Amino acid sequence: MAETVGWLADKLSIVELKRFHMAEQAERSDISSEFRDQCHAKLEVLTRQRDDLAEELATLLADIASGRVVPRVYRQFKMYNDPAYRVPRGEGKA
Repeated sequence: MAETVGWLADKLSIVELKRFHMAEQAERSDISSEFRDQCHAKLEVLTRQRDDLAEELATLLADIASGRVVPRVYRQFKMYNDPAYRVPRGEGKA
């Protein structure tokens, strides 16, 4: 599984925010029925996405808790702003 707990939680929060704002749009009183229907259709898609992500997150957490999955930790090796990786001017050029 390529997804991490953090990635899934991030995507879930984004989709939930989209759902919230789409629901607001669907309940506006100043819109046409056609636009309202479009908003409700999009809200259904966003709800399915949210439910799928929530299920995937729950499954991943259960797998981690049971030991079936051991998350890998990838350390970041940042080279910028580290003087040890700077090549003095005029050196290192072919």
